Amino acid sequence: MSQNKRMKWKMLLVAMTAIMAFSVLAACGKKENVVATYDGGEVTASQFDLEERILLVLQPGYESYIKTDEFHDFLIKQMIGYTYLEKNADDATKKAAKEKADKQFEAMKQSAGGDEAFKKALDTQKVTEEEFKTYFLRAYTALQTQLNKVTDDEVKTQFEAEKDKYTTASVRHILLGLKDAEGKDLRTSEESLKLAKELEARLAKGEDFAKLANEFSSDPGSNKNGGLYENADVSGWVPEFKEAALTQPIGKVGEPVETQFGYHIILVENRTEKKLDDLSQDEKDVLKTEIASKKLDEFISGEVTNKIIKKIDLPKVDTKKDEKEGNKATNDTKDQNSSNSKDTKGNTDANKTNSDKTNSEKTNSGK
Repeated sequence: MSQNKRMKWKMLLVAMTAIMAFSVLAACGKKENVVATYDGGEVTASQFDLEERILLVLQPGYESYIKTDEFHDFLIKQMIGYTYLEKNADDATKKAAKEKADKQFEAMKQSAGGDEAFKKALDTQKVTEEEFKTYFLRAYTALQTQLNKVTDDEVKTQFEAEKDKYTTASVRHILLGLKDAEGKDLRTSEESLKLAKELEARLAKGEDFAKLANEFSSDPGSNKNGGLYENADVSGWVPEFKEAALTQPIGKVGEPVETQFGYHIILVENRTEKKLDDLSQDEKDVLKTEIASKKLDEFISGEVTNKIIKKIDLPKVDTKKDEKEGNKATNDTKDQNSSNSKDTKGNTDANKTNSDKTNSEKTNSGK
């Protein structure tokens, strides 16, 4: 090969090497899109996208709400708040949070239907188990930082504000319902009150409450048991029924109480009101967690929003794009349904009959 040709090839190789090196440097120097900056860090678009997908794993039915500008603003602030607290947490806090996060993670997998079902939920949103666990740990660490600040006085105040949650009562009642077990009209509200007054008068004359409940009450949950709900959590009842259970004199039949189900005649047989010292450790932990959650919300809406965050630059949600995707999904569903309809032609009447037979009964109770 001549000297000139060797020089030409050498110059070409040098030029190609320079171009490749420049391309690599350009790629390395390219910064990912930052959607928020805060004291001590930043959030990239891909990090925020992952956070949103993790939320969709936790709440798959809330996609239309999660994909809104309003929720995005809330989510970015929460994300920054959690991250900031995790970075500044001490080792003891991180250790306590990890124990709780690991325990709750396993419980969540089971409630989702086991490992396979949970993995399917993760795969749907293209989230790895490790990414999900990292989020979980960050959230629990943030909460733990606030749990550390909860005082005994705050626990006492919280308990007094929701003592009803820890009150149980044994209550008999007769429901003069507006509808029967199949949801068909049974009587009007006026007719329900009239009958309630009649039964109240019979009880005043000494008739047995349990017998009248068995005969007249339309509450399937108690009418075969003399109308009795024994040692039940008062907090689980509708407001009007709950109020009667909390305030009626023990052992005396009260005035008819109206709820959405009709009129009730109520007899409170006993009532147990717990004191703070009577609570189990788990119940006390729930109180502390409620307080810590409020503190965390206040931290995010206050210090994070007003001091820690420097800038938020989230793109607006493309509602038109979402609508197009939604319409496409709807059309795909219609096409699939049309195909399924052809495949199952002739079974419609049979399916309708089976459906009618398996309709669940509605229950009209004070619970």
